[in-house]
Amino acid sequence: MFLQLLTLIGALGMFLYGMNLMSAGLQKSAGDKLRNFLSSMTSSPFKGVLTGLGITTVIQSSSATTVMVVSFVNAGLLTLTQAISVIMGANIGTTVTAWLVSWLGFKADISVLAVPLMAIGFILSISKKDHRRNISELIVGFSLLFLGLSLMKLAVPDLSKTPELLSFIQGWQNYGFGSVIIFLVFGTLLTLVLQSSSASMAITLIMLNMGWIRFDMACAIVLGENIGTTITANIAAAVGNKYSKRAALAHTVFNLFGVIWALITFPFFLKLIGFITSAIFAVPDPAAEGFTVVAAAKGAMEQTPSQTAALFGLSMLHTLFNTINTFILIWFIPTIEKLVCSVIKDSEDKEQETFALKYMDAGPVAIPELSTEQAFNEIINFANVSRDGLKYVTEAILEPKPDNFALLSAKLVEYEEIADRMELEIEGFLNSVSAGNVSEETSAKIKAMSRIIEELESLGDSGKTINNVLMRRNVYKKTFDKETLQNLALMADSVDNAYQIMIDNLKAAHAGTLTDISKAHNAEAHINTLRNYLRDSEIEAIENGSKNYQSGSIYYIDLISILEQMGDSLINISKDLENAFRMK
Repeated sequence: MFLQLLTLIGALGMFLYGMNLMSAGLQKSAGDKLRNFLSSMTSSPFKGVLTGLGITTVIQSSSATTVMVVSFVNAGLLTLTQAISVIMGANIGTTVTAWLVSWLGFKADISVLAVPLMAIGFILSISKKDHRRNISELIVGFSLLFLGLSLMKLAVPDLSKTPELLSFIQGWQNYGFGSVIIFLVFGTLLTLVLQSSSASMAITLIMLNMGWIRFDMACAIVLGENIGTTITANIAAAVGNKYSKRAALAHTVFNLFGVIWALITFPFFLKLIGFITSAIFAVPDPAAEGFTVVAAAKGAMEQTPSQTAALFGLSMLHTLFNTINTFILIWFIPTIEKLVCSVIKDSEDKEQETFALKYMDAGPVAIPELSTEQAFNEIINFANVSRDGLKYVTEAILEPKPDNFALLSAKLVEYEEIADRMELEIEGFLNSVSAGNVSEETSAKIKAMSRIIEELESLGDSGKTINNVLMRRNVYKKTFDKETLQNLALMADSVDNAYQIMIDNLKAAHAGTLTDISKAHNAEAHINTLRNYLRDSEIEAIENGSKNYQSGSIYYIDLISILEQMGDSLINISKDLENAFRMK
């Protein structure tokens, strides 16, 4: 019995691993196409639903679709309204798994093909072509999923040999509507433990197929699974940003509303399920009064008519529940958006919020191909924060009053610390992503992103270095004349222009539209020319005696040199983008 239990747990693990591997392979094969499709097909709520449905059907992971959606909301490519419609579609798309399992996993012994398919997957895995290796993950994941399901069916205990235990389980079905609540709670807890609604659905299908529970109780478990999967999402989002929390809460509102109306209309809803199932598949009505599942002999290949009816009926309930719920709530998306935004408000401390990571969270790294989207969003945020620091640099250079300068000096030190912290967080996130099984293209992008955040961090160091120069100048009571201040302001403006061009290149690279970086080269050349002119003019003025070296020229030359070095960092970022992200 203990060995049988271990086999059951191992088979469940194989099922879950196979599903994750299959999903990862699909996403790596079509990641960019899916992201482009998502960003272009959400102009209306109905298109958003169809988009979520299509993507989740392809990648077989509503969680991955949700991660992608949140990333696009953070990037400003999707509004929360659009994201909610895509999440609704993802709920419908995830029901495809139930149909695959009930159709292939029970009616046909697809596990017979699992080992030969794994051989094909292995051959593809040793290919030098990235795409073929991604396809190998898909094939191996598909094989493991159904091999795990087959082993689970074989490993479950035969309760007909222990009628007392079977009687105990079935005894929980005799409390009327109370039984519905009991099994709903069981489905919720099962999904929380397994952290996968698809795995919970597979176990429910097995329990129903073995004749352990009635069809209506299996339906109650499925309703509970819809609650459990939202709790899992909210736990994951608890350490995330406000966008992920709002998306998770919208998912919760969607499913809770659905469960409520399904419970209120439970007997009538089951009759609708039974009528549609029997009409489409020509099987007995699984919701008919007195309907019981007659299980085939253990290990038998053929399904009994009652088993087929029950499996199809449960999959139909899963699909209709999410479809009807979507068609009800699609008209109330603005209301849902207002509700989640009222519950999860924007931070009152806007300045503090600016310095916080916006697009990454401390939770587990999702599919690497999608996690790079979050990291890139965060790099763009980092660049904007870094540019804000340049504004304080300019103000500190031009500020004549000691008290005001002290405040600006503190700001420059703070921004340098922020840059250090953001580099550390993003680099740690990228390391976690690269530790996964990533494609060669994604690996090259991650390396480029690591170099970019190093340059952004060095820009923060430059701000602190400028602050140190200004503090030394003030200690020795030196000042800059009007012409010198104008020249420094001109130099700072040139660097700011280069900042804007660099950020534009970042956004273009993220959108896949970066074609060249000629503007960045021109901006860097302008900074170099201006630096040379200002430095040479100052040295010439010192040599002809019109200026005194001790009057502040040393600090002036230092400042324009540091500003020019900032221009070097900015062009380096654009070069990294050109090498790793430019359109071919």
